[in-house]
Amino acid sequence: MSRIDDLIERYAPNGVDRRPLGEVGTFVRGRRFTKNDMTNVGIPCVHYGEIYTRYGTSATEAFSCVRKEIAGALRFAEPGDVILAGVGETVEDVAKAVAWLGAEKVAIHDDCYAFRSAEDPTYMAYVMQSGDFHAQKERYVARAKVKRVGGESLAKIVVPVPHLEVQREIVRVLDAFAELEAELEAELEAELEARSQQYAHYRDALLSFAGRERVRWAALSDLLKEPLANGRSVQDGDGYPVLRLTALHGSVVDVREQKRGAWDAVAGQRFRIEAGDLLFARGNGSKDYLARACMVDHGEDVAFPDTMIRARPNLQLVSQKYLFHVWESRPVRARIEQIAKASSGVWKVSQNDLGGVVVPVPSLGEQERIVAVLSKFDALVNDLSSGLPAEIEARRQQYAYYRDRLLTFKEKTA
Repeated sequence: MSRIDDLIERYAPNGVDRRPLGEVGTFVRGRRFTKNDMTNVGIPCVHYGEIYTRYGTSATEAFSCVRKEIAGALRFAEPGDVILAGVGETVEDVAKAVAWLGAEKVAIHDDCYAFRSAEDPTYMAYVMQSGDFHAQKERYVARAKVKRVGGESLAKIVVPVPHLEVQREIVRVLDAFAELEAELEAELEAELEARSQQYAHYRDALLSFAGRERVRWAALSDLLKEPLANGRSVQDGDGYPVLRLTALHGSVVDVREQKRGAWDAVAGQRFRIEAGDLLFARGNGSKDYLARACMVDHGEDVAFPDTMIRARPNLQLVSQKYLFHVWESRPVRARIEQIAKASSGVWKVSQNDLGGVVVPVPSLGEQERIVAVLSKFDALVNDLSSGLPAEIEARRQQYAYYRDRLLTFKEKTA
């Protein structure tokens, strides 16, 4: 930071100007185009939703295009402008900014603004990420279902405007820091992926039984205490609770993901989940997530809906945890993907489909040994998986703190 301090001492020994954005530059609102206007080839464009989902601090190329025929009805951001989203689902999304560093102008949606000034555009985009900018912005955001802020309000936000040389040095430092942060995140995610693949390979090797004791193979329906069952979905009400489909996340059913149904306890308890059950999603937009097993680890006064299929293992033949692990193995997953049927863009399976899936069934003692081994390995992967988001968030907070420190100056005195 010494070079930045030296530059500030040279160009602003008495402090840095803080000025309203309306005095620093001008806001140009885009013009409306629809999804039907968007094409793979045409005039480069930026849609407001892309700013907070696809773009970073700066960009040289657009992800989308619009038809050339509507060029005369469009408004454009010029190279060197900063493009801001005027709307968003959250207050944080509103006024998310990207510096447009492309060689040509780009069309912007009418829920976007182009901020045009003589300042360094990437510096301005970084300023618009700062805590100080967001604190001021929150005063102006209209908090309806869709959050919104206008150009006149954005023009009132006061920002530090140091000399261009200072701006460029800050951009150089923050760009390098952002690149380092991205590399660290990629390394952490790659480590998790490698551990997960290693676990999957080890699990499949354990469950192949190649060259080991002879095991019998049985259809899922022959390993159950009760036949596979579909649940029942009911209208929202104030009666017996029923699980939401979002309860099927990870290896264990999250019973907190439930709602009250318009039925009584007598009707609901016919579909009550019990410890030892396994639940499967009957449909999913992706084959990879279809009919993944999820364990019920304790009984609960809650029913399962008709978007799920319940398996209640015969514990004299197969343990819940062994069945969970074997169900996740590559041969079983391949079979499920083979029998899945598509309907209206959703992959589906039935009770009969799943009941016919054949799995290896060693002795209960061997099942217990396999579960113990896989549980240890699973714990290592889950520790990394649960720690990864916290580590990434810590890195982002560290970056945000450093960025805001760099963008905080002694204010110029009169």
